[in-house]
Amino acid sequence: MGESTDGNGSTAEAAAAEFSSVGGRPNPAQRRYLKRGLTQAGGKLPLFDEHGQHVHPALVKACIAHGWAEPWFGNPMKPDWLICKLTAAGRRVLGEPEEEGR
Repeated sequence: MGESTDGNGSTAEAAAAEFSSVGGRPNPAQRRYLKRGLTQAGGKLPLFDEHGQHVHPALVKACIAHGWAEPWFGNPMKPDWLICKLTAAGRRVLGEPEEEGR
């Protein structure tokens, strides 16, 4: 049987390993992703990285699993895209104070 790929030629297992955190702290890729939510209204997290590439779903799902991000709303035009926002736990793990009313 063939391995499942993420559309970029890498296996789902390799992607999960790349985006897994160590000791409950975000790895460098997760930290870069989460930090981008600090400057956006409502803590919105990006769909695309700094180079215009779609953020890997495994990275987003790992951040959600740790409670650092949460789904915000669904996109009916692109239901496979995870539109997320930074959580209070995400702000804490980045060393940022929590905003009022969150």
